Parts: sequence; structure tokens; C-alpha cells
Amino acid sequence: MRKIKAKLGVWRSSGFTRALLGPRSGVSRLHQRSPHGVEGFFAFLPRWAGPAGALGFLLLSAGYGIVLGGHGRAFSESVTASLGFAVDEIELDGLQRVAEFQILEALELEDRPSLILFDAYSARERLEKISWIKSVSIQKLFPGTLKIKIDEQVPYALWQRGDIISVINEQGEVITDEVDGRYANLLRVVHHGAQRRAGEIMLELERFPELRSRVRAASLISDRRWDLNLENGITVRLPEIGIFAALSELTRLDKEGGLLSRDIVAIDLRLNDRVVVRLSEAAALRRKAAIKARPSRSKIGADT
Repeated sequence: MRKIKAKLGVWRSSGFTRALLGPRSGVSRLHQRSPHGVEGFFAFLPRWAGPAGALGFLLLSAGYGIVLGGHGRAFSESVTASLGFAVDEIELDGLQRVAEFQILEALELEDRPSLILFDAYSARERLEKISWIKSVSIQKLFPGTLKIKIDEQVPYALWQRGDIISVINEQGEVITDEVDGRYANLLRVVHHGAQRRAGEIMLELERFPELRSRVRAASLISDRRWDLNLENGITVRLPEIGIFAALSELTRLDKEGGLLSRDIVAIDLRLNDRVVVRLSEAAALRRKAAIKARPSRSKIGADT
């Protein structure tokens, strides 16, 4: 074929007579220029151009196959990790209530992940969805360290509405509904709206630490005032205005007469001029029996 094409080319360019007589005298066949100029272009290419082009074609084909098969990221991670940029160490700072396995699950790290390709923004969004995490910062320390600083929520009180009890922060926002023994010493505020006003009753109770240690719950009544529930079952009814004065009087009565240690069920401090105490049923029966057992004054006078 190559020989036939050469003769056809000669015939087209020189005519039938010139084909019979052969090429012009004095011009070597090796020095004849191709009518298309292809040989001249390849003459300027280096010897390694052919193998390099073939290798490039193979690499492009392989890359296209990887991308088309959805393995592009995995391949890139493998390459960058093998070059020394794999995540070999994770530094965690600020963990108190969040478990390490929760952090690792949110990071979604595969075996020997690439630090270069690690998406810190998406990882931070996933971490901040954990209820106890308030904010988080992520730093890439090359070549292979991931530094994570956690700012956790601070438990402030327990909020009960019906049968549901939640841990809340100081702003009254729910942190979690998973309540265990670690939060038993937190003040429990009861009823809707109490979570937003927990700070005001906490502030009053902190002024009386000896009383605060005995209070287990504070119930918001009609969104106006508070009832305190003590550890021994006594209910202390506080006024809407003048909570400090009422608690001061209660503390005084307890120091002088041990009021909070008596067999009573309720103490009403809503009146300015008096303190109303409600006895338990057993104490009320004993009091009635004691009154009946007292001798009358007339009999006492007759005997003397």
C-alpha cells in the first residue's frame, strides 16, 4: 500500500510521461518532501515523545475510568495519604460530657484518611449537631495531625413538664432529655415557662446556701410566683414580690426553732404579717389529742 500510494502521488504531481521517465535527475528519493508535510512535523519531535504520549494516554484513560466509576475521592485520598499526609493523630480538647466515640463517628474518618482532602467545614457542622457541643473549632496541623477544640454546654438546671425532664442551660435551652445521676444535685424547675425563669429563683436561693442545699425543686405557679419543695417533703409557698424578705424570715425561724425539721407539710410566706404552717395529718392528730388531754382551768381551781 505504501508503495502504491507513492506512485499515485507521483502520477498526480508529474503526469503520465514523468511517471514513465521516473524522478527528476539530481534529486534523491530520500530528500523528496512529502506533499502533506507530515514527516517534517514528526521530525522535530524528540525520541521519547512517543512513549510519553502513550503513557499519558494510559493515565488519562485510567483517570477517566476512576472518575466514571465514582472512585475519584478514594483514589485521591490514597495517593495523598501515601505521600505522608494521612491523619495519624487526633488531638481533642475540652471533652467532659461528650464521649470520644461520638466525636470519631461525626468526623467520618476512613482508614488512613488524607489530611489535605479532609472537609473541616462539614465535620464541624456534624459535630455541632451533638446536643452537648456548643461550638467547635478544627485545625489541620500538617503533615498528619487533626486538632479539635470542643466548647461544651454547661448544665444549669433540670426542667420538668409532666413526665418529661430535661437538662437545660442558663438561657433555658434544652441540652438533652437523657438525665442520669450526674445531674441529681441540679435544681429542678417545674411547669412550662419555668425554664426561662430558672435564673431568678436560683439567684435568690444562692443568697441562702444553707437553705439552697435543702431545696430539690421550684414550681412556677400561674407564671407568677414560686413554691419550693424541700428534700423532706415540706412545701414553702413564696410571695410574688419580696422573695428575699420571705426567705430571710424562713431562715431565721429555722435557726431559732428548727421550723424546717418539724412534722409539717407546708409553710405559707405569702402574708406580710404572719407565717402560716400546715401540720401533717399525724401531727394534727397528736396536737388534737394533746389539747383534749389538757385539764380545764375550772378543775384545776377546784382541786386546789
